[in-house]
Amino acid sequence: APGERPASYIKSAGQGAGQHTRQHTFLRRFKWNEPGCKLNNTLPISPFSCTAPLKQEAALDNGATVLNHSMHLVHRMENLLTLGNSSDVSLRVQTMNTDEVKVIQAHSLVLTLQSDVFEELLLSRNNSALVLIETPECAAVFDKFVRYLYCGDISLRLDQAISLHKLASKYRVWGLQQGLTQYMTQHLSSDSPTGHVISWYNYALQIGDATLRDSCLQYLSWNLSSVLQSGEWGSISEDLLLSLLQRSDLILQSELELYEALESWINQNQPVSSTIETALRAVRYGMIPPQHLFRLQRHSPLMVKYYEAIRDLLYLAFQFHSASPIQLAKYFDVNCSIFTPRNYLSSSWGSPWIINNPTRDDRSFSFQTQLGPSGHDSSKRVTWNALFSPRWLPLSARSTYTELGAMQPTRTEGGRPRIIVTPATSSPDFAGVSFQKTVIVMAKQQGKVIVRHVYNFHQSTEEAGDFLVDADLQRRASEYLIDSSLYLHVVIKPLYHSLLVARK
Repeated sequence: APGERPASYIKSAGQGAGQHTRQHTFLRRFKWNEPGCKLNNTLPISPFSCTAPLKQEAALDNGATVLNHSMHLVHRMENLLTLGNSSDVSLRVQTMNTDEVKVIQAHSLVLTLQSDVFEELLLSRNNSALVLIETPECAAVFDKFVRYLYCGDISLRLDQAISLHKLASKYRVWGLQQGLTQYMTQHLSSDSPTGHVISWYNYALQIGDATLRDSCLQYLSWNLSSVLQSGEWGSISEDLLLSLLQRSDLILQSELELYEALESWINQNQPVSSTIETALRAVRYGMIPPQHLFRLQRHSPLMVKYYEAIRDLLYLAFQFHSASPIQLAKYFDVNCSIFTPRNYLSSSWGSPWIINNPTRDDRSFSFQTQLGPSGHDSSKRVTWNALFSPRWLPLSARSTYTELGAMQPTRTEGGRPRIIVTPATSSPDFAGVSFQKTVIVMAKQQGKVIVRHVYNFHQSTEEAGDFLVDADLQRRASEYLIDSSLYLHVVIKPLYHSLLVARK
């Protein structure tokens, strides 16, 4: 319809409905409260598309024509709120612990249709005014919240998401609440002056929103290097810090980078000694080269002060670096975190791989890594061959060819992407060691390159089962592609768990 605005319409705060900028994301949700309506930031949505009985009737009659003037109704609803015509209730929004009051002329019918909490409050009021006490943050965006009840759309900034989510939860406006949760999970990578992911994580933890909590935690884990370099790192809570330190799926340059960031966080936050000791014992010192460990012992004030708390771990690390893994496994339990690598991006552990026009044909490349992270193996190199097939036919599909007695194709238009990583040669040094391969898939969101997916396997991504399963690599604008190329990083992680079996 003429004048209808798409769901990704951008509107600047403080401007009229007809003025446009690219500052705030415009969310649209009509028959705004119904759980059946899903937020869509890319497709135009009719204001009453989720509950339109007239349209449902029209769908049954193939000869019917639908005249959709719903946007005119939305504009009239907005004018009704703005002008306050026929208002029968005054919302007096008082900022908590202040004398500041914001008055909004509203309509009982609209409020009760959208919120059963408002319905209860309006039934119990004694006069035409309804006093609402809100925190300063919620009071500042209350007019946006009320406008959503009338018009079904809202413009917001990153720093307003939590306040609006609190209002949606308090007044049981479930459509807005779900839309804001989706907004936050989709805007974790957006730039903000002070950062927002950690505050969103803390809020999700507070309200028990597992979806938002897990999304934030995954983003922090997979993009830890950029988080460590941001001002947001210093504001991380003790619980979140300790939770991250326990994870093996962290993606960062090296374990040394993590130790130095931890030291910076401790200097800034000055936690109690027990927290410092717990955090220091979560560092995987076996993954730090011995020359750097020697330097830390001498020049790190934190390690000097808490040396006794981690003496046993440093002893294990130096033993690990001085002997072969097989010899070490005869005397120590190597099946513990200190000997388990995380996803390190430094060249000793793997290599980036940029695949231009990934749907065209098979690609291969070779790279080298260290045999293992111990000082004993640091001079030994392993050459790896990697093969990318854009349309590999899975084993489950190939079985049908066998049953029919036909020749099995290796690639087909109906196949899906696959990566195989194998060593170029065998070596006696591989005895007792299994190599886990990790493929990290990058993507660009809000102009920033972030980690989108991580796949772990031993030889082929076919083991993962879902490698790029939802990626449309044919589209140049695919969210998996950066400038029409697939950006990957392959990490090789030696694991020594099998040595314990050999020892037994």
